[in-house]
Amino acid sequence: MIDFEIPDNIANLRNALHWMMKEKVRPHCIQADIDAKYPQSFYDDFGPMAAAMSPGGGGKGKKKDSGGSMGMPEASALMAVVVGEELGWGDPTMALNMPGPGTGGPALAARGTEEQKEKYFGMLKGGGAKWAAYGLTEPGAGSDVAHIRTTCHKEGDEWVLNGTKCFISNGAKAEWTLVFATIDAKLGHAGQRVFIVEKGTPGLTIGKIENKMGFRASETAEMVFDNCRIPAENLLGGEDAHQKGGKEGFKTAMEFFDTSRPMVGILAIGIARAAYEELDQWVKDNYWLDRPIPRYAALRDRLNDMQRKLDAGRLLCWKAAWMADNKISNTKEASMAKMYGPGLAMEICSEAVRIMGAHGTLKGHLVEKLYRDIKVFDIFEGTHQIQQTIIAKHMFTDVAMKTA
Repeated sequence: MIDFEIPDNIANLRNALHWMMKEKVRPHCIQADIDAKYPQSFYDDFGPMAAAMSPGGGGKGKKKDSGGSMGMPEASALMAVVVGEELGWGDPTMALNMPGPGTGGPALAARGTEEQKEKYFGMLKGGGAKWAAYGLTEPGAGSDVAHIRTTCHKEGDEWVLNGTKCFISNGAKAEWTLVFATIDAKLGHAGQRVFIVEKGTPGLTIGKIENKMGFRASETAEMVFDNCRIPAENLLGGEDAHQKGGKEGFKTAMEFFDTSRPMVGILAIGIARAAYEELDQWVKDNYWLDRPIPRYAALRDRLNDMQRKLDAGRLLCWKAAWMADNKISNTKEASMAKMYGPGLAMEICSEAVRIMGAHGTLKGHLVEKLYRDIKVFDIFEGTHQIQQTIIAKHMFTDVAMKTA
């Protein structure tokens, strides 16, 4: 049965987050973009909410206990995309800046041992804002996970890592990072392993912090591993998960994409909605659209077209999230959401700048910031071309299965 009603607990969380974005974030987002960071003290207000939204932080609808989550539900894919739109609307960098396990959380929750989950989710609780990170991308391997070249080999009760990771969100301040490596690149996916690497581990150094065009208020770091020695118990999922040539490391990456790509899509929808609202208000302030002038009619039609596409993009993301929560394979739908959302947002942000003219290009104007922020959405979590390949592959597989 299809249900387009958002559960009350998720709707309440969305409304609370929208208020925080409007009152606490929007007034500071332009300055944070200029400074390339929010101050550490800024995150204190977000700690409890971020903990409740994190995998392993929920209480399955139960009231708060000593380690619970303010009576909020266990984090779900649907909850993530519903609140993700508000993050994109307020300031998309907050999706990465929110304290907690962030992009490392879903993989740890899905693949970690009970001991690993207890230790590393617990490490992020209490004592102020804390972060974790997800270390997959390398200088020569981004969308194509098979080309990872960071190496790992076992020596006694330790694993030794060598290599470089780049574009790692919160990599410099993370308490721990999930790091992908390979025991032998020739083994392809079967050779990949994932490790939980704690901050301060000998052999781990933080390289440059990237100076980016957009998304400037989020930290993007380089991580270098030089004979970095990791305890054997920090292999994600434990040794047993990798017996008989399993592909647990690759599966971890793919599961991450199936949950992260709808999130990227909905963040882009949030950006597009913010640009649309700015443009809509600017047009209303500068034009009497009810006058019978052809150019005004064209503006009305363009705004209507944007609104229809925003609704379509939102539903794509909701469907992919609903499938994930119901344990239905959503790889194709996740790629559709990721491909459509950023493309639409780029279209709307570009149109906002074009229609607003010089006003839309001024530093300090929200539309100018959104125009810079949106470009990276076509790149991370798999490029537009990668999504096309994935969608086509699954379409033809579905057709073959139906005709077999």
